[in-house]
Amino acid sequence: MKKKFKLQDLDCANCAAKMEDAIKKLPGVHDASVSFMMQKMTIDAEDDKFDEIMKQVVACCAKVEPDCKILM
Repeated sequence: MKKKFKLQDLDCANCAAKMEDAIKKLPGVHDASVSFMMQKMTIDAEDDKFDEIMKQVVACCAKVEPDCKILM
């Protein structure tokens, strides 16, 4: 399943790259991209575990950029 999300308060391109790298390492994630310029994130992950994976994605993003919010 591939979904796109709007990001709010992502402050720098370096943080976006760190978030993308961390998300790609999560089990069940096929691919991920985080765009600082567009303030968007795309996640491609296993359908049956998508909600659980998104919880981990939110936790990863909070570690890198505590002020960033993922609008679902």
